[in-house]
Amino acid sequence: MTALPAAYAITPPSHPLVGRVSPPGSKSITNRALLLAALANGTSHLSGALKSKDTELMAAALRQMGVQVEEPDATSFVVTSTGTLQAPDAPLFLGNAGTATRFLTAAVATVNGTVVVDGDAEMRVRPIGPLVEALVSLGIDAKSPTGCPPVTIRGTGSFGQGRVEIDGGLSSQYVSALLMAAPLGAGPVEIALTGSDIGARGYVDLTLAAMRSFGAKVEQIDAGTWRVAPTGYTASDLLIEPDASAATYLWGAAALTGGNIDLGVEAEAFTQPDAAAQAVIAQFPNMPAVIDGSQMQDAVPTLAVLAAFNNYPVRFVGIANLRVKETDRVHAVATELSRILPALGTEEGDDLLVASDPDLASRLAQRNSVVKIETYHDHRIAMAFALAGLRIPGIVILDPACTGKTYPGYWDMLAGLGVKLTPAS
Repeated sequence: MTALPAAYAITPPSHPLVGRVSPPGSKSITNRALLLAALANGTSHLSGALKSKDTELMAAALRQMGVQVEEPDATSFVVTSTGTLQAPDAPLFLGNAGTATRFLTAAVATVNGTVVVDGDAEMRVRPIGPLVEALVSLGIDAKSPTGCPPVTIRGTGSFGQGRVEIDGGLSSQYVSALLMAAPLGAGPVEIALTGSDIGARGYVDLTLAAMRSFGAKVEQIDAGTWRVAPTGYTASDLLIEPDASAATYLWGAAALTGGNIDLGVEAEAFTQPDAAAQAVIAQFPNMPAVIDGSQMQDAVPTLAVLAAFNNYPVRFVGIANLRVKETDRVHAVATELSRILPALGTEEGDDLLVASDPDLASRLAQRNSVVKIETYHDHRIAMAFALAGLRIPGIVILDPACTGKTYPGYWDMLAGLGVKLTPAS
C-alpha cells in the first residue's frame, strides 16, 4: 500500500460528485464474524469483509491464540478453529480498536490460562471497567487497575454461568462482548441491563444476528434481558454487508455537491444503526434543528459537518458517549468546526451546537487562507471534515493515513469521484 502524505489539501470540485462507489465491508460485522468464527468448531468463510487496521488487529490477536485465519483475497477471511482459544505467548495488542478490545476481553475468559488485553496510548484511556466488573461477577478472574486497558484475565476454560448485570449506558460493546462469549458458558447465562440506557441498541441487534448465524440460541426475556444457551458455535459462511458508517460520507458528499453517488445498496437494506443517518442527510439543507445521535453515533461527525451548511442551526443531543471514542468527538468536532469559522461549533454540556450558515462556502471563498484540520488520530474526524473541503477552499486534513482504521481506500474513492487532493505539509 502506498504511503499517504502527512496532509492532504482538498480543492472543492466545480461539479457535482456523480458515480458508483462500493463502500468497504462493515467493520462492526467483520469483527463480530471473525470472533464468532474463531469460537466455532470448523472452517468458516467470511466474504465481503473489511480489511483495515481494526480488523487486521482482531485477526492477528486470534492467530496468537491458535486460530488459523487466512486471507485468500481483498475481501475474504477463511477462519479455521477447534472452537477453543489458546493462551497466547504475549499480550494481545489491539491498538485503538474498541470493538476488538471489548469483545476479546470477554471472549478470552474462555481460555485456560492468562491473557493480557492491551492497546495503544489512546486505548489505555478508554473505559472498560463496567465490562471487567461484569466478568468478575460471573466468577472470572479479571483485573483492570485503571478501569481501562490493559486488562488481565486468568481463565479456566469456561465462561461460567448464571446471571450477570451490565451497565450498557457507556457502550453497547460491553453488552455485545458478554453476549458473544455466553454460548461458551458451563450453563445458561442471563445478561441483564442495569438501566434502560444503552449506547446504541442497534449494535446489540447486530450482535444477536451474527451469533444466530453461527448457531447460538438466544432468548430475549424483556427489553433489557437475554438468556443465552450453552450451545457453543458452529462454523458458518457469512456474507458481510457494506459499512453503513462509511456510507454516510458518500451520502454526505452527494448532498454537499448536489451529486448522485450510487452505493449499489439502498439505505433500507442496511442492518447497521448508522444507516438511519441517510434519512437525515436526505433533508439537507433543511436538516432538523435537533438531531438525536444516540443510536447513530459514528454518523454524528458527518452530520455535524453537513450541519455547518444547513439553513438553520442544529443541536446534537444524546451524544455523551462520543466523548469516549477514539478521541473526545464532541470536543474534537466543535474545535475543528470553530477552526473553520470561530464559534461555528460549540459544546453545551454534552450537546454539540452547530451555528449553521447556508452562505458559509461563499463567505469563506474570499478568505484565501489555509485551515489545517487536526484529526486526533481519529479516522471519523478525518473523513467527516474532508467533506467540508468539498465546499470550502483551503481545507487541509492532517494525518490522512488514520482513515486506514476502517476505510483504507477513502482518499482513492474521493479522487475517483473527481476530487483534487494535493499533498501538503
